[in-house]
Amino acid sequence: MKQFNSLVEALQGLPTIGAKSATRLAYHMVMNDTFNALKLSHAIQNALSSLRKCDSCGGMSEHELCDICVDENRDVSKLALVQNAKDILTFEENGIFDGKYFVLEEIDTDTIINLQRVASSGVKEIIFAFSPSISNDAIILYIEDKLTPYDINFTRIAQGVPTGVSLENIDIISLTRALDDRVKI
Repeated sequence: MKQFNSLVEALQGLPTIGAKSATRLAYHMVMNDTFNALKLSHAIQNALSSLRKCDSCGGMSEHELCDICVDENRDVSKLALVQNAKDILTFEENGIFDGKYFVLEEIDTDTIINLQRVASSGVKEIIFAFSPSISNDAIILYIEDKLTPYDINFTRIAQGVPTGVSLENIDIISLTRALDDRVKI
């Protein structure tokens, strides 16, 4: 059972997978569907060996530059700053953005230099696609300050009350922003 427990422990390391789910998944893979378990194992191994960060935007790529960065049909005047490469997947699977991206996982000198390089290549608008928080507001102000020499408009994605959610279930920051950013109808 040592190997089974090791598999359960590895599955528990995944986001949103608790002990019961990990045990259920491990049992299913080992006892009911070994073919799919092997298929999953190979897919993970292939992904780990072939995926990397894009040298330009920091998104996921199989090459030095990702498909988005080399796509000549993208609007280079719009740059969405996101917090992780997974955010790019969310935008792309819905086809709601035609510009380019920049993953801002950490703020350091190299990141700012890379962002300045990208910003100087025809960017007219930087869209901060961050979740609302005080620390993210500080990051936004810092980046705006560092990119002041460039002729760029800074915007952020709209924030507020999600569709179908009652007001009692909205956090105070979102409710305040929704009230402050209200629009005329």
